[in-house]
Amino acid sequence: FQLDLSGYREPVMVTSIDGVGTKLMVAAMMETYDTVGFDIVNHCINDIAVQGAEPLYFMDYLGIGRLRSPLYEQVLGGMADACKAQGVALLGGETAEMPGMYGDDFDLVGCITGIVDRGKLIDGTAIRPGHVLVGLASNGLHTNGYSLARRVLFEQAKYGVDTVPAGMPESVGVALLKPHVCYWPVIRRALAQGVALHGIAHITGGGWLDNIKRVLPAGTAAVCDVGVLPVPPILQLIERHAAIDPQEMYRVFNMGVGMVVMVPPDQADHVLEAARAASVQAAVCGEIVSGDQSVSLRGL
Repeated sequence: FQLDLSGYREPVMVTSIDGVGTKLMVAAMMETYDTVGFDIVNHCINDIAVQGAEPLYFMDYLGIGRLRSPLYEQVLGGMADACKAQGVALLGGETAEMPGMYGDDFDLVGCITGIVDRGKLIDGTAIRPGHVLVGLASNGLHTNGYSLARRVLFEQAKYGVDTVPAGMPESVGVALLKPHVCYWPVIRRALAQGVALHGIAHITGGGWLDNIKRVLPAGTAAVCDVGVLPVPPILQLIERHAAIDPQEMYRVFNMGVGMVVMVPPDQADHVLEAARAASVQAAVCGEIVSGDQSVSLRGL
């Protein structure tokens, strides 16, 4: 791994660490493990992409009760393929075999480091009333809400991973294991074109309500339009079976929007074009108004 800093006036390193969570339990039920390798890499890349940071290198931690095939090869293969797809170096990691700790289970954690010029760091401070929100579509739950999803789908609705419910194009297990979408290609294209990306929120744990709020500067609030991008069928299925307030669904799940970009209104079309070029569905899904850093949902 070689780091070239020649293009940076004042380089800043950005690092993030995260895990896949209980989505690993669905992977075990399906005996399919390569997709969670994509999950951990793409989730971590998205976490630093919100600051405009180019991902450089990735490292992993795999804690497991008993190292076994094909789990080990599939997880590492998924991570390697995900890193290769985004031009990230997979430097290495730690594999810990601890039967007394994990039993037959395992845990997967990733840490990523990227770089951005201090003058181009995206931190939300430039967001102003009148800016618009551009949502980038998700393909499912990504890596959040799986404890609730498993309880609703497997315990309450009594589905199995191979069940194909009415209105679903695939089985429950396949839908739940869809890899987390990586949005760095969209952000990279927009930055290369000089688009004024003033704030970005990765919609993970906490959904729309908590993640967008973190980006808002004092004196602003976000009004989000629901239903602009399609809600994936698996999330519609959970909503049908769960006795959950609709607003709470937007706090727990991404509800079809995996990332939100905040830009001046004259920049929205450029973000949409960058998304199209990266084959990511996108749409304007709200606006910034004066307020107390709150997030409200319009159209529920």
